Amino acid sequence: MPTSDDPRGYTPDAFTVAQARERGIPRGRLRGARYTSPFHGVRVDGAIEADSVHSSALALLPRLGEGQFFSHETALLEHGAPMPEWPYRPGIHVSAYRPAREPRTRGVTGHRLQLRRAAFTVVHELPIEDPVRAWRQVGRLWEFGDLVAAADFLVSGSAPLATADGLRHEIVTMGDVRGGILIRALREVRFGVRSARETRLRLLLKDAGLPEPEVAWNLFDDRGTFVAECDLAYPRYRVALEYDGRVHAENAAQFARDADRWAAIRRIGWSHDRVLSHHMDNGGAAAVAIAREALRKAGWTPGR
Repeated sequence: MPTSDDPRGYTPDAFTVAQARERGIPRGRLRGARYTSPFHGVRVDGAIEADSVHSSALALLPRLGEGQFFSHETALLEHGAPMPEWPYRPGIHVSAYRPAREPRTRGVTGHRLQLRRAAFTVVHELPIEDPVRAWRQVGRLWEFGDLVAAADFLVSGSAPLATADGLRHEIVTMGDVRGGILIRALREVRFGVRSARETRLRLLLKDAGLPEPEVAWNLFDDRGTFVAECDLAYPRYRVALEYDGRVHAENAAQFARDADRWAAIRRIGWSHDRVLSHHMDNGGAAAVAIAREALRKAGWTPGR
């Protein structure tokens, strides 16, 4: 089965039925067990990776027409943005700006967009929509927290893919959707977020009536020496929270460094609590309870 240098793994050998004739493959052989047909008019030598949007997009690539490109959540996924959590399954979205036409085929959601200068680029061999435009496009598809998590990703990191001003300009230019959900999501965007679960934890605590924590808080001791960066922090109460999605310590060295960091936070008089994956189940009641108890012990009074 063909492979590639792409870090995302297996690259399918996909081609259209017309291209098969150019390869000299008889039409009858295309109906054999060797070839699969993930989309109408497309054949793959072998099979594509199951439940992989990226592999499916690569398989569809030979069929894309002039002016067509991957958009919406497909584009955001290729840009590395977090997707809504299970059981949501992102799909294949292909768009075209007028007067070009969108594809119409099984397994693909096509969109014909307003007349506008195209802004797509090529990433991992795929023509994909600009990340700012793609974020606005999923405003009709995603829930509020998922929009905030994706925007947090876009504006954070050492090489941000967008700015809050850029996202705001896109909303003003093209309009908001679903009762203003995008501008409301933008108000909750914070720079420095490391994971979607961290975003969801922050929103969960705020919705539960707890104070909003600071994000990526640099903690220093009384002498001004850097101690640690806290994922979520309440400086007034000297409380640090951290989302830890590890099921077990797969990297012993990293776990040891983390344990030393947790101890350093506590040595200067801060409390430190970890919220684990299972604490976010069932609406996150356990995660809220952990944060509420830490704040209560530190002197916070609900409603103040």
